[in-house]
Amino acid sequence: MAYKKSILASASEDRLEKLIAERIKPDSDKKRIDARIWDLFGEEWCVMFTDLSGFSRNVAQFGVIHFLQTIAESHRLLIPIIEDHDGILLKTEGDSFLVIFRNPPKALTASIQMNKTLSTYNQNRAPEEHVLMGVGLGFGRVLRIGDSDVFGAEVNAASKLGEDTAKAYEILVTEAAYQALSANANLGVSFELLAEAPTGFGKAYKVQFSLT
Repeated sequence: MAYKKSILASASEDRLEKLIAERIKPDSDKKRIDARIWDLFGEEWCVMFTDLSGFSRNVAQFGVIHFLQTIAESHRLLIPIIEDHDGILLKTEGDSFLVIFRNPPKALTASIQMNKTLSTYNQNRAPEEHVLMGVGLGFGRVLRIGDSDVFGAEVNAASKLGEDTAKAYEILVTEAAYQALSANANLGVSFELLAEAPTGFGKAYKVQFSLT
């Protein structure tokens, strides 16, 4: 199964590389090539980026072994929740996750459950042992390349919200994600418009939810 997966991923990457190489040529029909790329790889997903809050500071203070322990604990606690909500973990980079969900409400529910799980885990632990996470969610048409990566405006926006903007226990969503989520009254949350969204990404919202 792993061998089959690697073939599928490399086949997608190889096809994309050939189309990009064709697009670079001076006389290329970029519009036609772009349409081919979107036809091949364009899919609608909810994109989740997570980042461990205050992580760099803790690494500098407590060292690399503490870094590895915190990473391992975040994987142990959070990956089962992602899987239970039908998320696909595409990759981990340091203390960050890149996850995609077909269903935006499931992405939000997973985000809330992840934060609740960390809140419970952090109780009665020393501050340096806390695992604290921020989440960014985007939604829309993206380029999905096998099971290795996704690209697109909503990917970039979710990354900016999750990795650079969200603080501990915060879930921030793009305008597109907000539109996909706000119509669902069964989620039991509300949304607060951010006074200052990341530059170049339009409106963004903070999800109001209870950790208890």
